[in-house]
Amino acid sequence: MTVARNLTVTTPDGVTLAVQDHPGPGPTIVAVHGYPDDHHVWDGVVAELTERFRVVTYDVRGAGSSSTPSGRRSYRIDRLAADLGAVIDHVAGDEPVHLLAHDWGSIQTWGLVTDPAWSSRLLSYSSISGPDLDMVGVWLRGLRERPRAIARQLLDSYYVALFQLPAVPEAVIRLGVLDRFVRHSARHGLPKDAVVRDRSRSDAEAGLALYRANFLPRLARPRPRRTTVPVQVLAPTDDLHVDSEMQRTAPAPWCESLATLEIPGNHWVVEHSPALVAGHVARFIDEMTGKADVALF
Repeated sequence: MTVARNLTVTTPDGVTLAVQDHPGPGPTIVAVHGYPDDHHVWDGVVAELTERFRVVTYDVRGAGSSSTPSGRRSYRIDRLAADLGAVIDHVAGDEPVHLLAHDWGSIQTWGLVTDPAWSSRLLSYSSISGPDLDMVGVWLRGLRERPRAIARQLLDSYYVALFQLPAVPEAVIRLGVLDRFVRHSARHGLPKDAVVRDRSRSDAEAGLALYRANFLPRLARPRPRRTTVPVQVLAPTDDLHVDSEMQRTAPAPWCESLATLEIPGNHWVVEHSPALVAGHVARFIDEMTGKADVALF
């Protein structure tokens, strides 16, 4: 992997974000991690992509080396989208960029992708295991059309209700229960001796605010926005948390250009199959820029 240049970006509300700029010969890809991760979840993907692209990663607020704001409102999607915008402004100026995101990184990135003010600055968006919550709120209202898919997703998301409770989730994290939960999910479908990276318990506690600030209001009163940014949804087939059908169908009414693809792997496919993910991201970028005949990896 190329040696990253470490940067610090200050957000509009004063949070400091730790940013990693990985040089490469091509256009810029900004990658956003999910929960309970930090930027290291992208290490393998970055190593693959920097053969052709410049890749920028960062620790989202409350994770890794970025600062942790206080208060639930500090984790609302509009704040998170503003963070991403600040990173793009800092690393790319007026140059348009490609976006790549996973899990909660994807959920928050939809906030920028569906903002008309950003449509001309975003060349493409590859989303993995992180749907737009407003789009999901509308999708969940289609019970008659998709009862089985909705039932599967509600069962997969049981922990979201737990995370709304006061004090209990923090205790679960401190006791190491979330660690076991994540390890089980990350090993799903992999060999028994597969190595799973440890996550930070303090980051996991801070990240609970993501669920508490956004899920109930977004799902109860969804206000999805359309986007003209070309979107690719990569849906892992063995994801224990986000149903593949929901990932692929919820954004369909709201995206002017949408490509969806099921890929083999579990929820943490970005960590366990980086070449697979990087190949699909590069291929999508090439299709969007008219370079589909370029040899990939």
